[in-house]
Amino acid sequence: MVLIVYLAGVCKMQESLTPHRLQQAVQDLIKRDPAFAEIINCYDFPPFWQREPGFSTLIHIILEQQVSLASAHAAYKRLQTQCSPLTPEKFLKLTAVELKQIGFSRQKTSYGRALAHAILDETLDLDSLDTRSDQAVLEQLMQVKGIGVWTANIYILMVLKRPDIWPKGDLALQTAIQQLKGLTKRPTSDEAQMMSEVWRPWRAVAARLLWHFYLSKRQQVYP
Repeated sequence: MVLIVYLAGVCKMQESLTPHRLQQAVQDLIKRDPAFAEIINCYDFPPFWQREPGFSTLIHIILEQQVSLASAHAAYKRLQTQCSPLTPEKFLKLTAVELKQIGFSRQKTSYGRALAHAILDETLDLDSLDTRSDQAVLEQLMQVKGIGVWTANIYILMVLKRPDIWPKGDLALQTAIQQLKGLTKRPTSDEAQMMSEVWRPWRAVAARLLWHFYLSKRQQVYP
């Protein structure tokens, strides 16, 4: 009986978002925070953004660290052209000069290689992540050099499609909160995370709504 209760709790904890569940969560968030209704009224529901699991996506997210989505996407497309299919083995064959031409900084080159090695020596098993709790996935990913809280949380949110992840440190989210709430200044990373607590257990849905708001106001498309 104890085992059944435990397994039921694990299954509930691991339940991922679906397009239908996303819409239900949005309606729940609007009841809690009517400011979200403005986003739906102006821009409709957010797209059901998702990314494929694996090495390629993590490299893409690393490229997105501290740069615009457009810049990272352009570098990622160049990488795919240079290295197809994008696998750890093929990535490691690229020289520092080639990676620099693609758009990798010295630091991100180091991060990409560390990730490739972690997958090849099986210290990181990406295939097993969807069976683990959010915290366990976070800890596993952050063992790899260059994968911090933001990078790990974006993977959990976009790939594993977990509903209650907040990507702390995301400037677009902080800017969107400021504009949506009419704040005089942009909240800090810590302040934004604190504000996100009222959106549990749908913090990832709130993030999706805020990204949708941020991009729509600028007439930009998520790459």
